[in-house]
Amino acid sequence: MPIKIPATLPAYDVLTREGVMVMDPDQAGHQDIRPLRIGLLNLMPKKIQTENQFARLIGATPLQIELTLIRMSEHQTKNTAAEHMEEFYKTFADVKDEKFDGLIITGAPIEHLDFTDVTYWDELTQIFEWTQTHVHSTFGICWGGMAMINYFHGVPKHLTDHKVFGCFRHRVTEPASPYLRGFSDDCVIPVSRWTEMRQADIAKSPALKTLITSDDSGPCLVEDQAHRALYIFNHFEYDSGTLKQEYDRDVAEGTPINVPQNYYPNDDPTQPPSNRWRSHAHLLYGNWINEIYQTTKYDINEIGT
Repeated sequence: MPIKIPATLPAYDVLTREGVMVMDPDQAGHQDIRPLRIGLLNLMPKKIQTENQFARLIGATPLQIELTLIRMSEHQTKNTAAEHMEEFYKTFADVKDEKFDGLIITGAPIEHLDFTDVTYWDELTQIFEWTQTHVHSTFGICWGGMAMINYFHGVPKHLTDHKVFGCFRHRVTEPASPYLRGFSDDCVIPVSRWTEMRQADIAKSPALKTLITSDDSGPCLVEDQAHRALYIFNHFEYDSGTLKQEYDRDVAEGTPINVPQNYYPNDDPTQPPSNRWRSHAHLLYGNWINEIYQTTKYDINEIGT
């Protein structure tokens, strides 16, 4: 089954060219199926790139997905055209009375700030609380996951003395987890952050279970069963060239930055990078969608009751 998105959304053409099945709302209305409603709370500055990345992953399952793009009510983006935001995005205020089978909360380039110093922190915490009554399963990505695990469990984020930047080997610590069906014992995942979560802090909360970790970059994927949530601190959703874009940007701006580790062949940035995480990315998000499908309410209005 396809992912249901507006035909005028840039992701529609991108996914069509890649062979991902897509369907506009008029076509979807002719099918006697309740699609899974997935919201994407997009906190990233490059909105369209992020839309494409997550639509690609959740649109590759056999289920019909209805993707809703969500933004913070008051925060105004400076990097995406206002017309795009107006046409395709709803504010949290617009959707707060609706129910969703799943919600993805992206990262944001504000990790140097204390959580409470973020301008939209109050509204974001309202969203965290709202997920407990209006969302069946939530997936927090990078800063979004750090913020959520901090809010619900008090797990602190720590600044690192250098940017953890590159493609790092990770190992599966809970191979029986339904979210890791089909995973190899280890896998490569892109990492790009100046902060870290520490296993010693996560272990203080018995409600949390670390599913994937790395000796080089620390805990990666954490399950929070009590809040029906997953938190991932790294970037399975990244395209092949995303780390390159970040590296080239920093070099052009004169920002001190190390070559992303284990990303370019022989760590040589003149060579094109190769993608070694795509298959596991599809596995993880496919498993998440499948778990939602197996456990969510048939009547979406019963979510949270």
